[in-house]
Amino acid sequence: MGHTPAARDPDRGETLLQKLDRNWTDLLQELRVLQTGIQILTGFLLTLPFQQRFAELTRVQVAIYLCLVVLSVLVTAVLISTVVMHRTFFRQGIKRDLVRSSDVLLRATLVLVGLILIGTIGLIFDIVLSGMAGAVAALAMGAAVGLLWLLLPLRLRRRALRNRNRNHSRQSAIRRQPKGGHPQRGARPSDGGGGNGRS
Repeated sequence: MGHTPAARDPDRGETLLQKLDRNWTDLLQELRVLQTGIQILTGFLLTLPFQQRFAELTRVQVAIYLCLVVLSVLVTAVLISTVVMHRTFFRQGIKRDLVRSSDVLLRATLVLVGLILIGTIGLIFDIVLSGMAGAVAALAMGAAVGLLWLLLPLRLRRRALRNRNRNHSRQSAIRRQPKGGHPQRGARPSDGGGGNGRS
């Protein structure tokens, strides 16, 4: 007896395991992009104490700076935790759980990175200009992050899903249409004369 073939995705023609492998590869690519960005931010934050103007920071500015450093280190720990989970789940046949857990961690990482961006731009404007400028810059950055990372992707996703459903409905309607050139079931071809055909 042969093995039952694995169910395949109707759109991509891939099995569940192939889909999980592709999803995991996509997650790794996204994590690499985040890792590069957070390394730049963390490196920038770690160099601030060695600047001459760092001694002039107020207690509030120092507190904001320390919070940003903690968030940066926390993001690094979250990113590394995906590697730890991969080692823990390795060869256990539970890759679906690995992909789901990594997706949750990736979303949490995005939230932390957004907070770091907002806090960093606010702190810079606060140090260079004033506290009011820092607050305005932080609010503007928060609005930009919310627009680019939340509202815009959700709107584009809704539009793409709507177009996909419309195309599927159109294709289904085309498949249901009867093919031309075939007589309907039960219909008898005409003999052209109406007689019994005997000479």
